[in-house]
Amino acid sequence: MIDRIARSWLCIAGLLLAGAVQAGTLTLGVVERANDPRLAPEHLASGYLGHPGGPIRDGVEVALKESKFSLDAAGLGWKLAVETPSNVAEAREAAKRLQKAGAQALVADLPADELLALAQATQLPVFNVGEAADALRQQHCGPNMFHVLPSERMRADAMAQFLASRRWMRILLLHGPSGDDKARLAVVQSSAQRHGLKLAAVRPFELSTDPRKRQAGNALLLTSGVDYDVVWVVDSDGEFARSLPYRASLPRPVVGDAGLVALAWAPYFERYGAPQLAHRFERAAHRPMLDNDWAAWMAAKTVVQAALSRPQSALSVDALNAEALDGFKGVRVSYRAWDRQLRQPLLLTDGQGVIAMAPAEGVMHPANVLDTLGADAAEGLCKTPH
Repeated sequence: MIDRIARSWLCIAGLLLAGAVQAGTLTLGVVERANDPRLAPEHLASGYLGHPGGPIRDGVEVALKESKFSLDAAGLGWKLAVETPSNVAEAREAAKRLQKAGAQALVADLPADELLALAQATQLPVFNVGEAADALRQQHCGPNMFHVLPSERMRADAMAQFLASRRWMRILLLHGPSGDDKARLAVVQSSAQRHGLKLAAVRPFELSTDPRKRQAGNALLLTSGVDYDVVWVVDSDGEFARSLPYRASLPRPVVGDAGLVALAWAPYFERYGAPQLAHRFERAAHRPMLDNDWAAWMAAKTVVQAALSRPQSALSVDALNAEALDGFKGVRVSYRAWDRQLRQPLLLTDGQGVIAMAPAEGVMHPANVLDTLGADAAEGLCKTPH
């Protein structure tokens, strides 16, 4: 009996590209940011749309508890091993410790450079649930990295499809001064062009206590002197964006990082069994389920399904890419073979309800309409996962 269990778990080790496995225990490594400024009380109190509301371990734990019956039936227990690196070197060491501790996969919410270091230091599959940068799916993709959180390109495509479907074609594009804002600005401009939207103007903003820069943060001045159908704001920090709705010089909607935002999840989504998932999470974590929480939950569900569905045979990367999963968003979701991004519908929300879903109605694709969000196979720059 012990030999059979050991052989079964060796198969699961191959299935998940893992190292040594403790028989009878599914071990997930959870890697979170040390002293995460996004989780500071004053930041959480502002309720920035698209920003995390708590640690990702909450989503992982909910997923594993939901799977308890299936895991018990398979004779498997589970445990979490949590690491909180604060720099690239610590991320590498965290990966090595988790692999040595018998983790079969890592669920990570780290900045891009630390995430890359984590993935490069191990052969374990690493599920990215906190970083949307497209470069991680393209130039810097890795053979063991899976992306559950939507990319910036996916979010921009979702919003651009929605605007095109409403015939809101002229955009006033406002962007912040940070490096993240500039990179995301280029993505938005590309998506707008791809969907036939016109840029009425592109204007930078800056929040500063310097009186000489006060006009650079004045919403009324920034939105004056040009005609447009919608204001699209790119603000990774969120502080300027949250003050923009209803302050533009024209009575126009705001989208992007405030007003209407494209996200993986919203706690008030009312279709496809989503309320039940949201309620289970809120009961367990005592807070609403947000974007990163859903991504962490989905990552853990991916690992559990892989461990349960093919216990007697090793699962290749291609097979894992082909796994169909239930994300409570109306369709089965799966990982793209060319960049290991989870293809999924996105929710367009104003923070109080879900206004629409993307892909927009009427959008077509020769294979899978979900692949209209983000880099498609023919344009992907990632070569490693194939």
